[in-house]
Amino acid sequence: MTKVKICGITNLEDALLSAKFGADALGFNFYEKSPRYIAPEKAREIIEQLPKEILKVGVFVNESLDKIIEIAAVAKLDALQLHGEETSEFAKQLKAKTNLEIIKAFRVSPAFKPEDVLKYEVDAILLDAYSPKEHGGTGETFDWEIAKKVQEIFPKMYLAGGVANSNVR
Repeated sequence: MTKVKICGITNLEDALLSAKFGADALGFNFYEKSPRYIAPEKAREIIEQLPKEILKVGVFVNESLDKIIEIAAVAKLDALQLHGEETSEFAKQLKAKTNLEIIKAFRVSPAFKPEDVLKYEVDAILLDAYSPKEHGGTGETFDWEIAKKVQEIFPKMYLAGGVANSNVR
């Protein structure tokens, strides 16, 4: 079954509409350089008003372990998405300290190999288009044949980047 995660939530109206129209998960971006950054306290205000069945995901880029743990507690997150250059050991430590779902994002560059995902002991992976200047949120797609190959070896996968009515069945 295909599930939908809407990322970049910054206000209650968007969060409630996303939930109403069937989103399974909502992403809150705690990367301060992002135009969709949200303060942990504001995210918590939104999260407290969402249906319980919605997965609340915090998105982090190269943040410290302690800071992620602090934000996760303040915002009441269910899952943590690592969207930077975090190591497999870092992801493992984060899982051990939080027991939250860990999602590791991979930007699909020309050097990306599907087997790269196997280095991480995480609950899910996310594939996004590569940009040398940004860590995500570009709205660009990548060759989804790569995603098919990844899904063969790591079934719990999220697909990001340019997902729209025109390219999803």
